[in-house]
Amino acid sequence: MGKNALSEIKLTLEGYIGHKIRLKANSGRRKTIERTGILEEIYPSVFVVKLDEDQHAFNRVSYSYADVLTESVELTILDGDNQQVPVKYVKTPQ
Repeated sequence: MGKNALSEIKLTLEGYIGHKIRLKANSGRRKTIERTGILEEIYPSVFVVKLDEDQHAFNRVSYSYADVLTESVELTILDGDNQQVPVKYVKTPQ
């Protein structure tokens, strides 16, 4: 499950480079942070989101695919038609 799940999440995100994305991240002690930005780059173990300039103090954040797998980061792709596409790993029955 581990390696395949991470590569599935990576492959899913590769199709959305350049799209608007909403992040909901757990920052500990019952705090969650919501951010919006553009999915900018994909690397072997992390992805980079360029944040909206007017909302945040810094330009970019990066998270690992394991963060998505463990649900410490929730991703939602925002389509041009205001459609919301959640990105998460769904275990398929064997």
